[in-house]
Amino acid sequence: MPVDPLLQGLVAGFAVEAQEVVQKVTMDLLELERDGLETDALSKLYVRLGRHLHTLKGSAASLGMQDLSDIAHKLEDALAPLKANPQKMPRPVVDVLLHGLDLFLLRAQAHADGRGDALPDPAAALAQLVADAPPPEEAAAMGGPATAAPEPAAATSPVAAEPAPLPTPELPESADAGWRVSARQVTSLMREVERLREVRLRFEERGRELDRVATLLARQGLLAETAEARSLLAGTARTLRTDGEETGDIVEALEEGLKAITTRPVRTILDPLQRMVRDLSRQLGKEARLSVVGSEVSLDRRLLEKLQGALVHLLRNAVDHGLEMPAERERAGKHHEGALTMRVEQQGNLLYLECADDGAGIDLDKVRKVAESRGLVTAEEAARLNENQARDLIFRPGFSTRTDVTDTSGRGVGLDAVRASVESLQGRIEVASTPGQGTRFMLTLPVDLGSSPVLVVRVLEQLVGLPMLAVEATQLARADALRLGKRRAHWEYQGQLLPVVDLGARLGLRALTPPAEGQPLLIVQSGGKRVALAVDAVVGDRDLVIRPLPSEVRDVPAWQGAATLSRGELLLICRPDWLVTDTAQAQVVAQRRALVVDDSLTARALHRAMLEAGGFTVHLAASGARALDRLQTDTYDVVICDLDMEEMDGTQLIAKLRERRETASLPVILVSAHDSAAARERGLAAGADGYLSKRECAAGRLLAEVLDVMSRRGNRA
Repeated sequence: MPVDPLLQGLVAGFAVEAQEVVQKVTMDLLELERDGLETDALSKLYVRLGRHLHTLKGSAASLGMQDLSDIAHKLEDALAPLKANPQKMPRPVVDVLLHGLDLFLLRAQAHADGRGDALPDPAAALAQLVADAPPPEEAAAMGGPATAAPEPAAATSPVAAEPAPLPTPELPESADAGWRVSARQVTSLMREVERLREVRLRFEERGRELDRVATLLARQGLLAETAEARSLLAGTARTLRTDGEETGDIVEALEEGLKAITTRPVRTILDPLQRMVRDLSRQLGKEARLSVVGSEVSLDRRLLEKLQGALVHLLRNAVDHGLEMPAERERAGKHHEGALTMRVEQQGNLLYLECADDGAGIDLDKVRKVAESRGLVTAEEAARLNENQARDLIFRPGFSTRTDVTDTSGRGVGLDAVRASVESLQGRIEVASTPGQGTRFMLTLPVDLGSSPVLVVRVLEQLVGLPMLAVEATQLARADALRLGKRRAHWEYQGQLLPVVDLGARLGLRALTPPAEGQPLLIVQSGGKRVALAVDAVVGDRDLVIRPLPSEVRDVPAWQGAATLSRGELLLICRPDWLVTDTAQAQVVAQRRALVVDDSLTARALHRAMLEAGGFTVHLAASGARALDRLQTDTYDVVICDLDMEEMDGTQLIAKLRERRETASLPVILVSAHDSAAARERGLAAGADGYLSKRECAAGRLLAEVLDVMSRRGNRA
C-alpha cells in the first residue's frame, strides 16, 4: 500500500498532525470512562471525539492511505452506539478504541518513514478490532463501572494483545519548517538578546542620571542661566526613555520568538502519561487518576526530553509501590481510586516539579531491612539512620522492595536512575512521606532561557533579588496587624496569620528584630506556604537574566542564581522555598559560631556555605565597622575576614580586635585574592592566625584551616 511519491512530503506532516489529534482523542476517552460527568459534558465530549476521528479518516483517505482510513472508520463504528445515547464509556470500549489508536499511529509513522509498502494487510487487525468491540446494543447498555480488567487476547492479534508500551511523546516540528538551526546557533542568538536587554537597562539608568542632573541644576537657583541646558537635558531624557521603551519592545518580541522556537508546554510530555497511568493501573488491578497542575508552563525542548524518563519512572513507581489495591483503600477510609498529582511551577530560573500520591507512604522499617539485606548498609548503620536518611536509601543503586521481578519493578534499576538524571541537569530530588497518607517527590531544576521579572529589595546596604512570581503582595507594617509572640512575630493577612521573616536576620546580616511601623512586608509564597518577608526598602522590579551560581556555591540553600544590574553590579537572587521554610526546623543547632567579614556578597555566600557544611552557625558583615558592631552584642569562635576592604581593611580590623580584652585572643583568618608571599607575611605579621588565598577557599581549604586555627588557639573544635 505505497503512497504516491508526490504526496510523501504531505504524509510526514500528516503523521505529526495525527499524533496531536490522537493525543486529544486519548484525553477525551480517559475523561469519558470516569464517573460524575453531566449529560451535557458527555454529549460535548462524544461530539468532539467523533469530529476528531472523522478528521483522521478524511485526511488519511485524501492522501491515499486507505488502511488508516479504514481503521478510523472502524473506530467510528465502535463509538456510534454510545454517541447516540451519551453516557459514561465502558472500559472495554475504551480499551478497543485506545488499541485502535495505537495501531493507527504505528501505521501512520510507517507511511511517513516510507515503509508503507512493507506493512501487513490490516484486514486481520481490523477484524480483531471489530470482534473486540461489544455489540452495539451491549455497548449502549454498558454504563456501570467496569469490573476486573479483561484477560489479554492471543498475542497473534496486534490489536488485542497486551497494550503496547506507550510511544515516546515526540515534540513535533511544524510541517512547513523551512530552516534547520543548531542548538549552538540558537544559544548564541539568545546571548545577543541578553546583551540587548542590558543595553536597554543602561538606557533607563542614563535617563535617570539626566533627570538627577536637571534636578541639581534647578537647585542651584540659577534658573534663568540654566534654562536652556535644563530644557536640552529634559528633551534628551525623554528621547532616551522613548528609545529605551522601543528597545524593550524589541527585546520582548525577540524573546517571545525564541521561546516559541525552542520551548514546548510541559503538557506535551505530561498528557501522554495519563494513558500510561491508566494502562498500568489496569494491569496491576488498581485504580488511579492523574491530575496535572501547571501543564501550561513552557520549557526548553531539550530539558523536556531529558525529564521525560524521570517523570515516567516516578509515576510508574507511584502506581506500583505507592497506591494500594481498591479494596484496601476503602478499608482505610480512602476513595477506591488513587490520586496522583503532578505539579509544575517556575519561579525565576528555577523549575519545581512535584509528583505526589495518596497511597500508603514509605515504610521506613521495611526500607532499612531491605537495604540491609541487599548489602547497601550494615545493621549498625541502618539503626543509626534518622528518618530523612532512611528515606534517602530508596535512591541507592540496587535498592528495590520487590522480591520478585515483574514488568514494572524488581530489577534494582529505579530511583537511583531518576536521581542521576536529575543531577545531570544540575538539579536535586527530595522525598517526603507520611505513613498511610502518601508520598511526595520534589524536583528542583535550573532553567536558563530568557529573562525573568525580579523584585529588587534592599537589606542594610545590600541589594537582593526575589522572583516576582513568588511575591504575592507588598504591604507596609502596621501595629494593629502585627501579632508579637515570644519567639516570632505574625502578620494578619486575608484572615490568616503569616510568620514574619526578617530577610536581614535570615541572611545572617543582623540580629532578629520585629518590623517597624511602615516597614515594607512582602507576601512571599512557595510550595503552598506563605510568609511576610520584612525588608528595609523595595527598590523596584527589573527584567533580568538569572544565571546559575558558580559550582563552588551552587549548593548554598539561600540563593538560586545571580543577575547583573545596569551598572554591572552583581545581584544575588534569593530562593523563595528557602525563605518560607520554618527557620526553627531549617537551622541545625550548632556549638560553634563564625563571623564572616567581606565586602563581596559572593565571597560571603561561599564562605558561609563551607562553614555551615561543617556545623557552624555563621553571621555575616559587609565591612569592618559592621563587624565591630556585631562583636559588641554577639560572641564568636572565629572570624574570617577579607584582607582588602574599603574604609577598614583586614589588618586594621585585627588591630582593633587585639586592643579589646574580649576579642584579644579571638582567632582570625585573613582571606585575600593575593597569593604572594609578601601579602601572606603582611597578614600574619598583623596578628592573623591563618591566611588563605581565595583560590584556596574555592578549593575547599577554608573549613580545615578554621578547625586547625581554633585547635591551636585552644577553642572547642
